[in-house]
Formats: sequence, structure tokens, C-alpha cells
Amino acid sequence: MPTYEYQCSACGHHFEEFQSFSEATLTKCPQCKKNKLERLIGTGTAILFKGSGFYETDYRSDSYKSAAKSDSTAPAPAPAPASDSKKAKD
Repeated sequence: MPTYEYQCSACGHHFEEFQSFSEATLTKCPQCKKNKLERLIGTGTAILFKGSGFYETDYRSDSYKSAAKSDSTAPAPAPAPASDSKKAKD
């Protein structure tokens, strides 16, 4: 959810509010209770990637790439001989 900045033109109270995109703009100041609240136009916030998953899964190290390449070029093991599922009766 984005953070919006608001300022009251009556009392000068300035605050930030977390709101979804579909929520209506606030109009009533929480401090003076007048309908003089204005949403300020700001630069917004930056995108933060938290955790280790993004970098480690999308950008592998050179040692990982070389090990994966050697695994893919290794010959496949020979298939096991087929065994008879039917046994001869005595």
C-alpha cells in the first residue's frame, strides 16, 4: 500500500497515511476536525526488495553456473537391464 502525505490548511497539521489505491482521499483533519485536509503531491517511495530470495535466485554466481554446466554435459547413466516380471512355473 502506498503512503500518502496530508496537510491541514486550517491548523497546519502534517502527517502520512497508508492507504490502498481504491480508498477515498481523506478530508477531515484528525487534529482540528475541520474539513480542510489536502493530500500533498510527493515523489513517492522507492521499491525495496527485502530478503535474500530475489538476488540469489535471479543472479547466480559464476561457480554455480560452471557447476550446472558441467552437470548438464556429463554423460547419462546407462539404463538398468529389464527384468522379467513373469516367473516360469515349475
